[in-house]
Amino acid sequence: MPAEATRTGRDAYGGGLRKVARVVLLDPRDRILLLHGHEPDDPADDWWFTPGGGVEGDETREQAALRELAEETGITEVELGPVLWRRRCSFPFAGRRWDQDEWYYLARTARTAIAAAGLTELERRSVAGARWWTCQELTGTHETVYPTRLAELLRTLLDEGPPARPVTLDTEIV
Repeated sequence: MPAEATRTGRDAYGGGLRKVARVVLLDPRDRILLLHGHEPDDPADDWWFTPGGGVEGDETREQAALRELAEETGITEVELGPVLWRRRCSFPFAGRRWDQDEWYYLARTARTAIAAAGLTELERRSVAGARWWTCQELTGTHETVYPTRLAELLRTLLDEGPPARPVTLDTEIV
């Protein structure tokens, strides 16, 4: 699961649920940006995920979303939109279990060049790159993508626009 889980982790919250802000970043062609992650010691155990990560200190989720996006992609020219989805998930990564409460924010950008200059050491060992995906490519892929219903969620977003209230996704336990 996502490498950014390493930045603050569960321990920062007394062993409880880690607060996470993610970004559904769309370009002018309605492609979504996903990062390609893998287990640090097993590149064959890989997946795709949205940029984002844990809330640090007293920052808001919105601030965390923008900070993580800048660190992981170098993209800062965005205006954060509404929260689209909320999800709880639990997954093993880098030898431990992560329990997260994730909020997915909509954002758009005209910039498509990626420069991941702010990665932690563990992220540098476990993030293999980034790619812009069309909805059709997501629908047809056999690769692992989180959240698992991302292709369907993106299609609904593009067809209907953002939901009036954040949609609560099914809990995912890996």
